[in-house]
Amino acid sequence: MLKGLEVSVLNSNVYLKDNFDYRLDAEYFSKENLDLLKKIERNEYAVIGDFAYVTDGIHTSIDYCENSNVNLFSATTPRENYFDLSRQVFISEHAHALNPRTALQNNDIIISTVGTIGNCAVVDESVLPANSDRHVGIVRLLNQDFLPRYVSTFLLTKFGKFQTWRESTGNVQLNLFLYRIRTLKIAKLSNDFQCEIERLVVGANQNIENSKSIYTQAETLLLETLGMADFTPSSEAVNIKSFKDSFVASGRLDAEYYQPKYEEVVAHIKAQAYQHLIDLVDIQKSVEPGSDVYCEDGEAGLPFLRVADYSKQGLTPPQKQLKSSYVSENWDKLNALKPRKNTILFSKDGSVGEAYCLTEDLEAVTSGAVLHLSVKNTDVLLPEYLTLALNSKLVKMQSERDAGGSIILHWRVSEIENVVVPLVDMTIQRQIAALVQQSFALKAHSTHLLDVAKRAVEIAIEQDEAAAMAFFECEVNDDNE
Repeated sequence: MLKGLEVSVLNSNVYLKDNFDYRLDAEYFSKENLDLLKKIERNEYAVIGDFAYVTDGIHTSIDYCENSNVNLFSATTPRENYFDLSRQVFISEHAHALNPRTALQNNDIIISTVGTIGNCAVVDESVLPANSDRHVGIVRLLNQDFLPRYVSTFLLTKFGKFQTWRESTGNVQLNLFLYRIRTLKIAKLSNDFQCEIERLVVGANQNIENSKSIYTQAETLLLETLGMADFTPSSEAVNIKSFKDSFVASGRLDAEYYQPKYEEVVAHIKAQAYQHLIDLVDIQKSVEPGSDVYCEDGEAGLPFLRVADYSKQGLTPPQKQLKSSYVSENWDKLNALKPRKNTILFSKDGSVGEAYCLTEDLEAVTSGAVLHLSVKNTDVLLPEYLTLALNSKLVKMQSERDAGGSIILHWRVSEIENVVVPLVDMTIQRQIAALVQQSFALKAHSTHLLDVAKRAVEIAIEQDEAAAMAFFECEVNDDNE
């Protein structure tokens, strides 16, 4: 009768002791979950609530402010041991001062509690001042038994990930509530081992900062070449246009579209060599299969990359997967849509105008919100240069002018085709491309170091710290040669 079914048998006294909200869903007690839990419990461990203060972010409406220097952290900000601040969202200094409980401090561990559950990273001075919304958990250590970057790394291993997903609840959107964060079990490894993990993560994050700095050099070189390094758009809110020069020419009647600052930036670009985007690239649309073909990892046939899964700094593991049955039925179509090396991913919905140039073929398909741009003639235009130009304020202002939508921003393909792109001498393009490649190499090195840190923690739990250190030293030494 039970042939082919997975059955876990638990002692009810133990279950009631550890599960005060009485979870009865079968997945919670899967053999894989229970096996991972036993491996943690073979070591000395503690639950987060025993050694840390746990809270979340602001529950009221956020007072956003473009001119503030206070970063706002949300569920998409923490990644895998680093923060993604590329979308530059800020909270007003007044609101920051009114919310001291949610203001972030050095060494706070920030965990995403909505959407992609369990992503986390540790706050340092480079991201402060900062505040947070209610979609993140804030873990503030109360003693020295656990080091912050060891805890964040543990939470990102399979021993942490299964717990954050296991303790999440919700039908449409998963949530990891604070009282469940407090119950997460963290293996208590030696202080020396934790220090090694701390050191490796700090070094990896320094590589990320160096990567950003080099990318900024490339952006500065572009603006200086165009004579726009000190360009400040007009703040004038009034622009008088005839009907012929407004609606007849553009089809737009919204006043914001005609702000002088947008005309000024386009005029600056057109004062030198330029072309429209459609003359430089082929544009391919992707697919939007619908959420009914999303699945868990066990049923996955192909990663499905969305706008939230990349930024100008690189890709993160896709949050969604497509069912293997759907992939099999649509294989030819999906295989043709896999973006190849040097394809530029360019977002037209949500965070519009985000561009990233692939450094290798991508074994995934992208959502319909992401366009694939392929440079027509690399003797005239380098993909890395075009990507940086698309991410610059020169094109960002064009997307800001064009994009519309009351809930989710949408940038029409016909408008994207007419984006004005500055062209510079090939010598400058090569310099910019070299800086971009150097930036991405540092980012890749950082990713490798963070992966080493995670795997070392897993080995320490599954075997012992000696085996973990041997792996650690081998990987790091090989990487430095």
